[in-house]
Amino acid sequence: MVDTKTPGDKKLSVPSKTLSLKPRVETGTVRQSFSHGRSKQVVVEKRGKRRIGEGPEPHAPEAAAKPAPAAPAPSRPAPPPPRNAGSGVVLRTLTEDERSARASALADAKLREVEERRQAEEEAQRRAAREAAERAEREAAESRRKAEEERHRHEDEAKRKAETEAKKRFGEGEQPAGAARPATAAPASPAPRPGAPAPRPGTTTARPGTATTRPATTTAQRPGGPAGRGPAVAAEADEDEAPRQIRRGPGGAARPAAAPKTTHKPGPQKERGRLTVVTALNADDVRERSIASFRRRTQRLKGHASNEPKEKLIREVTIPEAITIQELANRMSERAVDVIRMLMKQGAMHKITDVIDADTAQLIAEELGHTVKRVAASDVEEGLFDQVDDSTDTETRSPVVTVMGHVDHGKTSLLDALRHANVVSGEAGGITQHIGAYQVLSPESGKKITFIDTPGHAAFTAMRARGAKVTDIVVLVVAADDGVMPQTIEAINHAKAARVPIIVAINKIDKPDAKPERVRTELLQHEVQVESFGGEVVDVEVSAKNKTNLDKLLEMIALQAEILDLKTNSERPAEGTVIEAKLDRGRGPVATVLVQRGTLRVGDIIVAGAEMGRVRALISDQGETVQEAGPSVPVEVLGFNGPPEAGDRLAVVENEARARQITSYRAHQKRENAAASISGMRGSLEQMMSQLKTAGRKEFPLIVKADVQGSLEAILGSLEKLGTDEVAARILHAGVGGISESDVTLAEGFNAAIIGFSVRANKEAAAAAKRNGIEIRYYNIIYDLVDDVKKAMSGLLAPTLRETMLGNAEILEIFNISKVGKVAGCRVTDGTVERGANVRLIRDNVVVHEGKLSTLKRFKDEVKEVQAGQECGMAFENYHDMRAGDVIECYRVETIQRSL
Repeated sequence: MVDTKTPGDKKLSVPSKTLSLKPRVETGTVRQSFSHGRSKQVVVEKRGKRRIGEGPEPHAPEAAAKPAPAAPAPSRPAPPPPRNAGSGVVLRTLTEDERSARASALADAKLREVEERRQAEEEAQRRAAREAAERAEREAAESRRKAEEERHRHEDEAKRKAETEAKKRFGEGEQPAGAARPATAAPASPAPRPGAPAPRPGTTTARPGTATTRPATTTAQRPGGPAGRGPAVAAEADEDEAPRQIRRGPGGAARPAAAPKTTHKPGPQKERGRLTVVTALNADDVRERSIASFRRRTQRLKGHASNEPKEKLIREVTIPEAITIQELANRMSERAVDVIRMLMKQGAMHKITDVIDADTAQLIAEELGHTVKRVAASDVEEGLFDQVDDSTDTETRSPVVTVMGHVDHGKTSLLDALRHANVVSGEAGGITQHIGAYQVLSPESGKKITFIDTPGHAAFTAMRARGAKVTDIVVLVVAADDGVMPQTIEAINHAKAARVPIIVAINKIDKPDAKPERVRTELLQHEVQVESFGGEVVDVEVSAKNKTNLDKLLEMIALQAEILDLKTNSERPAEGTVIEAKLDRGRGPVATVLVQRGTLRVGDIIVAGAEMGRVRALISDQGETVQEAGPSVPVEVLGFNGPPEAGDRLAVVENEARARQITSYRAHQKRENAAASISGMRGSLEQMMSQLKTAGRKEFPLIVKADVQGSLEAILGSLEKLGTDEVAARILHAGVGGISESDVTLAEGFNAAIIGFSVRANKEAAAAAKRNGIEIRYYNIIYDLVDDVKKAMSGLLAPTLRETMLGNAEILEIFNISKVGKVAGCRVTDGTVERGANVRLIRDNVVVHEGKLSTLKRFKDEVKEVQAGQECGMAFENYHDMRAGDVIECYRVETIQRSL
């Protein structure tokens, strides 16, 4: 800052920097109002806009009033400096590049000026439009305010007229006789002060009880009155002010009476709202209602409307098989107390968290006027299978052929001959114990045929039933040298139950004792009539060993498939059946699936039984990885969360949420069924008696682990058939996969044996079993497994006791011998009597005692036995009440071990 002295000795502070005018600021105070009568003084600043041509402020210093020197315009190039003649320095001339650079800079500056001018014009137009809108809004608010004031003025004027007329009528009716006084003229009132509104003519003020009327425009007071008041003062009143009554005091002076209170305030209502700088500056605008005022008004309205009856809401209530009272009340939009009250009227006491059945919930909902929609937990499975395919885009699919028959009749050998493989060599004991699915290319038609191989052992009934359910054609293999056997008959029954055509393949015709005609004759006993006997069943004589007539068999299968006209839509979501399932240590749960409808692709979300998953890989019967599997194609599916059960139907769902709903419902049903089987049968008297019979039977605890689900199912079925009323096998745990440490721990707790079928225990489990003394038995053939378990269970059976009669003796006399007791002198009537044998003492044909002989003497010697007709002495163990004439019956008890 630089200090300067002016002629008037005033000290000015001149800034060293470039001076600029500060915007003018006007300050003021505004009182801000809050709820509950609170207020606050607020300082408001109003900043004025700088206008062009406006002079300096009156109190600004002179230095501030002088404008700053204008800087040279950047767009104009400076003139070239003149030549300095005195210094001897010659100024250089601009080059062409510098001239072009300066010219381009000048053009750019002009363009910027044009752009800035255009933007300033647009900003001015926007500002003008905004100010016009604000001005119109203020004018509209002012017109509304004036209209409101005019309405209030008219209302007040009408009210004053009504009061005046009422007072006139009241004074005329109450005035007593002779009480009238002449009205005295009031002194002239002084002129009203400047600014006061003009008095309204024609208005009067009357005092009650008198007929005197005075003009209401002035109120006079006599000088020198008792109160010593000064000169008369004219009353100020505006157009909206109510008339004031004039009363006289003791000295006759008139004094103004209090104006009557009015319920309505003249003028506009006080507006409430949030105070901001904009609302403070625009004080004439109409202010909005505050939030607190709006809430109070809403509460008042609610209070008035609470007594009014509410409209009844009728809803459609969805009721599952079981529902809590709270949930039912929420779905009906009713109070839970009302629901409990209705249940109490029916004689049932409940809490709000109690679960009621669907029938009770439906009665409650209908009584309250609602409509009911019943649903079940099984509804999640609706639309999962057997959806009608409206598409006409169908194509021919390969037939599914199931090979069935008795054990060792050559089913697997026949399939090996057809597909040029050697599956039978991989089966333990030379018998098929696993269900398999393969595809064979027919050399005649060039089309693929899907074969399903089923075991022939009696234990694999469930496998044969599964194969019959998913098949289109059944090939019944019968050995020509063996004929129709029990499993052959069972296969015929499965085919009839599935209502599928049968093709009889008479195998082993190469053997010398083969008799195909005997096979055809035996089939007639089971209502299977071949074509050679005038029936409709096709029969083919084949030899798997010599590969005889295999092409004819394939031709008959293709012909039968052509008659069936098998077609399906391959573009729809896949459906299929789990033929086999196992737990692979390296790949996890693996399921062999036969796709029946649609196409199964990698990445699909699938559901099978209580297990779900996403398809990670598809492996064909040849061991190749494929990306999709169409109808009638068997594949191994990887990606399940757990191994599904064999026979479960597989379906593709749209998302994981649907899959979780279905699997959780099925798992719940599975747990309930298991709990019901464990808790035992309840209900009828016959079931209770059966339960009592089995309550005391002995149990043989077992843990069974198998390689695949089908083998495990067959083993469990065979062990269940071994059980009797006295002893039964108790399966603690059954699963697919190797034997683990948890299996050994479980076996240790229940002292159970562990059985592994085509599986082995890992190193840790084997060490734990050896350390704890748990027996693990491994089997590859189901015959050996069933026989060993049968022998072990037979050891739990109680042995049979058999009595063998030895002889009878009659007591002739009783002798008392010291240190020995009573000894019976007897004669053996028949048979023999042996020392240590069991005896019965019979008196008058009634058994009195059963025990053993302690002494058998012949004369004075102890003997082992006494023959018939001889006399002897006998003494019983711990019994001495013997009499002459009693009969002693001697017998031997033999123990015979039982077996299942």
